[in-house]
Amino acid sequence: MSNRLPAALRAYRLLSAAAAPLVPIALARRAKRGKEHSGRLYERRGISRVARPDGPLIWLHGASVGELASVLPLIERLRARGVGVLVTTGTVTSGGLAEQRLPRGVIHQFVPIDVPRYVRQFLGHWRPDLVLLVEGDLWPNMVLEASARGIPLILINARVSERSFRRWNYLRSVIVDLLQRFDLCLAGTLADAERLTALGAPRVVTAGNLKLDVPAPPADEKRLIQLKDAIALRPLIAAASTHPGEESAVIDAHRRLRANFPGLLTIIAPRHPERGPGVVELAAAAGLKAALRSRGERLDAATDIYVADTVGELGLIYRLAPVVFIGGSMIKHGGQNPIEAAKLGAAILHGPYVSNFTEIYDALDAAHGAELVVDGDRLTAGFGAWLSDPAARKRAADAARATVDSLGGALERTLESLEPYLMQLQLRGRENHA
Repeated sequence: MSNRLPAALRAYRLLSAAAAPLVPIALARRAKRGKEHSGRLYERRGISRVARPDGPLIWLHGASVGELASVLPLIERLRARGVGVLVTTGTVTSGGLAEQRLPRGVIHQFVPIDVPRYVRQFLGHWRPDLVLLVEGDLWPNMVLEASARGIPLILINARVSERSFRRWNYLRSVIVDLLQRFDLCLAGTLADAERLTALGAPRVVTAGNLKLDVPAPPADEKRLIQLKDAIALRPLIAAASTHPGEESAVIDAHRRLRANFPGLLTIIAPRHPERGPGVVELAAAAGLKAALRSRGERLDAATDIYVADTVGELGLIYRLAPVVFIGGSMIKHGGQNPIEAAKLGAAILHGPYVSNFTEIYDALDAAHGAELVVDGDRLTAGFGAWLSDPAARKRAADAARATVDSLGGALERTLESLEPYLMQLQLRGRENHA
């Protein structure tokens, strides 16, 4: 690998460094909109008020909720080896999930903005011995600064969609330079591995999708009982991780179905909880009564739409709803994760745009564990069909659970690939302790 950076990377370095004075202003504005944790903005500038633990330290970075959730079992296994773990994420919701579910002793910080000075300050404080980046959140300064310090870089659960592959090909010199700095890339699927290799990654292993090995999300027993009591025997459908445009289709489906299913209740969990009030407004505009969970509004017999705009409660919804539409799939987003719903026994509906989880949705559809709905009419029909036929719904749910169980094993393959690096860290720790 040449010591000289491609022109595009040099330009990025200069521009990101020049933008540093504007970062505090941008962060303050984002905090006012709920996009940043207002009490921890300093972390986004590479500053920490937490001391670095003694001994070897692994820095693991996942951009958002999905990435963090996918590596929770891996983090537990790493901690069981006695190695220190620092986890960074970039969103408020992922910070909430970290607070709820990270194992004791694991440190969470918000990832620094990709400004050279901030990244250097972060690395200077934490001095990680190994960097694990989840899926494909490749910030150039982060990669370049870690590489310059000689810290091994590994991409885990690596994913490169067809769209990302085409986009990176326009900046081929950049992605080749970045990927060649990685010791190892652990791809989620064979297609991901092929794309990574084509983009210049020198060492690629297909380890499988870690999301398939994540246990079903937990649910607070008291809250689960409260919701069950509030719902009682009402027919129930749900839409999880929805995006703008999808809630309207779900609300319209509810409006069209309620005559055939008296007392119908629809739960909507928007992908970004801050959009909850807007979903309530959509329901009101359709003449429906909505309640917002984050405000503690009561779910009663008159509630048509219950908006679950909270973090870490999909486990509740999947345990309650017999039929779930998985969002991000009726718009060109690429689809959200269907695995948790499958593991908890929900019959799954999804739209046509599922490139983020192509292999999993293909397997679910082939096993009749999920059903494709291409538009609002098909969504309404899908909800109605499974509400009317509990036996067919159960067959689909059982097929979905069996399918995701059969696709597991990525966690053990990932740990096997990481083993030489972990042994080296543990050896170094014993030498320093001696």
